[in-house]
Formats: sequence, structure tokens, C-alpha cells
Amino acid sequence: MSKTKDKIEEIQQYLFELGSFMPSSFEEYQQNIEKRAACERYFEKIIEAVIDVAFLLIKEKKLRIPEEDKETFDILVEEEIISTKLATRLKDAKGMRNILSHQYSHIDDEVVFEAITEELEKDVKEFLESIERIK
Repeated sequence: MSKTKDKIEEIQQYLFELGSFMPSSFEEYQQNIEKRAACERYFEKIIEAVIDVAFLLIKEKKLRIPEEDKETFDILVEEEIISTKLATRLKDAKGMRNILSHQYSHIDDEVVFEAITEELEKDVKEFLESIERIK
């Protein structure tokens, strides 16, 4: 379980670091290019690490192997490890991570700021708590 434990600690560290420089308002987020870029990068890193934990858990528990990243959350729902609602929110976060990292289209700063300040930490902590319950 050490790889999973290390990855969970990495996520917790990323959340802490993100919180240390999080802009206090949307205006600050929009105007401070460095903070905005850092927030976006940390969002990407946190979601990537959550997906890594999901894959590690699937491997440890010898569950069905997903064909694509988003399917990892469906498998965890099937195994009653996370809720359907949480899986949907994590899949949405994965989609936003893809948009941020690949610059697929214009990024709506307000949507990203809301996701980072209001949803990310809550959803990730719920995910980690779900993982803790099955250990």
C-alpha cells in the first residue's frame, strides 16, 4: 500500500500548497497571471494524482482494468468505494484538467476559479476519505 500512501500524501501536500497561494477573490485570480497559472497547474497535478490513486487501488484490489482514465471512477462506483455523484464530479474535474493541460479551447477563468476554490478540495477530500474507509 506504500505507493498509494505516498500518492495520497502527495495529494495532501498539493492541496496544502495550493491553499497557501490561493487568491482570495476572482478579481485577484484574473489579474494575477502567476497565481492563475500556479492554480491551474496545481489543479492538473492534483487531478492526475487522484487518477493515479484510483488506478493503484484498482490494481491492489485486483478489480476490472479500465480501458480509459475516466472509467476508473466508474469501477470504484461499481465496487461501492465512491458514490456516483463523486465519480461524476471527479470525471468533470478530469475533463477540466484536460482542457487546462492541452488548451483545447478558451478557458473560462470564472469556471476554473470556482472549481479550484469551491469544489476541488471538497471532492478530493471526499475521495480520500472513501479510500481510507476500505483499507
